[in-house]
Amino acid sequence: MKTVAPANNKLVTSQFQSNYLNPELSLLSFHERVLNMALNPRTPLLERLKFLCIFSSNMDEFFEIRVSGLKAMAQSSVSGDGVDGLTPQIALDKISERAHRLVALQYQTLNEQLLPELKEYGIQFVDRDDWTDEQSKWIKSYFKREVLPILTPIRLDPAHPFPLTINKGLSIVVDLHDPERDDAHNIAVVPAPRALPRYIRLPTELCENEYEYVYLSSIISANIKRLFSNVKVLGCYQFRITRNSDLYVDLEEVEDLARTLEGELPSRLYGEAIRLEVSENSPKRILSFLKDRFQITDDYIYAVNGPVNLNRLVSLPDLINRPQIKYHGFTPSIPDHLGQQHNIFDTISSGDVLLHHPFQSFAPVADLLKQAANDPDVLVIKQTLYRTGSDSVMVEHLVNAARAGKEVTVIIELMARFDEQNNLETAQQLQSAGAHVVYGMVGKKTHAKMLMIVRREGKKLRRYAHLGTGNYHQGNTRVYTDYGLLTNDKEITSDVHEIFMQLTTQGPNPELSKLYQSPFGISDMFIDRVKREADNAQAGKPARVIAKVNGLSSPVIINALYEASQAGVKIDLVVRGICCLRPGIEGLSDNIQVRSIVGRFLEHARVFYFENADDESEVFLSSADLMPRNLRNRIEQCTPIADAEIRAKIIENLEAYLADNTNAWLMQADGHYAQSIQIGPEDEPRNAQQTLLNNYTEEY
Repeated sequence: MKTVAPANNKLVTSQFQSNYLNPELSLLSFHERVLNMALNPRTPLLERLKFLCIFSSNMDEFFEIRVSGLKAMAQSSVSGDGVDGLTPQIALDKISERAHRLVALQYQTLNEQLLPELKEYGIQFVDRDDWTDEQSKWIKSYFKREVLPILTPIRLDPAHPFPLTINKGLSIVVDLHDPERDDAHNIAVVPAPRALPRYIRLPTELCENEYEYVYLSSIISANIKRLFSNVKVLGCYQFRITRNSDLYVDLEEVEDLARTLEGELPSRLYGEAIRLEVSENSPKRILSFLKDRFQITDDYIYAVNGPVNLNRLVSLPDLINRPQIKYHGFTPSIPDHLGQQHNIFDTISSGDVLLHHPFQSFAPVADLLKQAANDPDVLVIKQTLYRTGSDSVMVEHLVNAARAGKEVTVIIELMARFDEQNNLETAQQLQSAGAHVVYGMVGKKTHAKMLMIVRREGKKLRRYAHLGTGNYHQGNTRVYTDYGLLTNDKEITSDVHEIFMQLTTQGPNPELSKLYQSPFGISDMFIDRVKREADNAQAGKPARVIAKVNGLSSPVIINALYEASQAGVKIDLVVRGICCLRPGIEGLSDNIQVRSIVGRFLEHARVFYFENADDESEVFLSSADLMPRNLRNRIEQCTPIADAEIRAKIIENLEAYLADNTNAWLMQADGHYAQSIQIGPEDEPRNAQQTLLNNYTEEY
């Protein structure tokens, strides 16, 4: 067997500099696959627009977190090569080249494909040059009535410095001419208030098409002379700054995390400028001015032909009644035994229940918590919350339970990226109702998805639990694929109790009977199982590993998979996003295939399967991805599936993903992906997500 280098060894393979791929470039490849959903003619037209917007949103976070982190590393004198062999600066150069190409393709797709095709369905963004006299009159009135009162145009001079532009906020830079002032003072900036919609529907009676819209930037630009009537306006141009949004909180120095976080959140709006998006027709003088103002180089400037804040169009499809160019609607199903049983505790007592979202409804989980809040026999409720969304029904039930006198303990992860403010507000709401709120382990995010209920039944106390792969966020459960297990298994619920005790007492990892827990426990379990499969393969027994995760970047996990591949284990990995493993390299990873499924729903479930030739196959559901942060620095849980029928159902679902030839992308050894579409005259198209929809739900 070929020796696999440890993570810090720069072993050069026969083909590549490193056995590992760059995580940022791998994540960028995922964003490219999302963009391809917008290019794909099989995707319904309005959904293509959504994917174009989702790509924009993904790229925002990519620059806010990933690129800003790489840039800081590149500027650090102590920064070295990553496990992939690339320096941070080389990685940034590669990102810039690919990102510029993808953004150009994004706007080309918008202008040359989506907008013309939408017009055929009576949906149009009307260019300023095409406004009719009646439309121009209405827009002028709209500007005067709705826009002008809340605008703050700023003409620059020593007494009027450049405004502090907010992260990802739309602004307009105005090129002015006044012979009495020098060039530096012939510029103005008009920030667009976030309270204003970024696109406005024109009155139907003024339009040829049913749905006609204009961009806010066009409305401001058309009326710009009303703001600067005493000088000549040479032109006005959109721009948008993306800033470093990573929060730094020294947990060892913090006495009150919630109060510290409240003070730090505003800084996210005004961090270091990382990317400048600007209208492609901006003159050199304006570009030079913006570059100097934000201290940004050409590599981080993206000149675009269209709205710089494209992701704000993501809500448009929901406003348009064109079902023929949307995905078919569906009603998530509810398992028969849950729908028929009045008391959900009785149902769980009769056997474990598996829920698969969004194909099956999240309602039984909410109903469990609601019944617990109203049940006089329920004494204790404990839950972890990572992301909940606003107006969460789960939080509402927790509040009601606390007000009803239950002992309610909620572990809220305040450092859930971009949900910090919502989580702070949730914590305050729960505390006001009388719930105990804690913020997990110092230095370790609480990412486990657990709900535990303690109920008095006769003379005994009995525990019930929900363990999931996804967040308690009802909105996400309609678009993310996740599993949830309802159980009252004594050993599992006892383990859940132990983890909650650890979270509130700041104790060490407890001894668990069935569950596995990060830090380290899930990693050790996974590696032990992979090694067992390798031993079985070398002994001539069947050996197989299937892992479905959102990210795979842990070098120790990758090395274990490489060794198992060399032993003859068949390994199938379904990895949505980051994958640092190189599949298909002779002598190293011949038996590993990596695919990514990108479709209607965001793949989010984490599932591990081990064939275990000497006994029953093993299946685990986990909150953790196979990434160092999940395996070493977070509190995560991993649940074995004991019920044979449930286990068989999960395996059947995994096989559906492996058979997909419609939304699957096969990863190559160099990190690129080839779309797995091989539909010949006799081949049947297989779409895993549609298969699951057909199996679980009834379309309407």
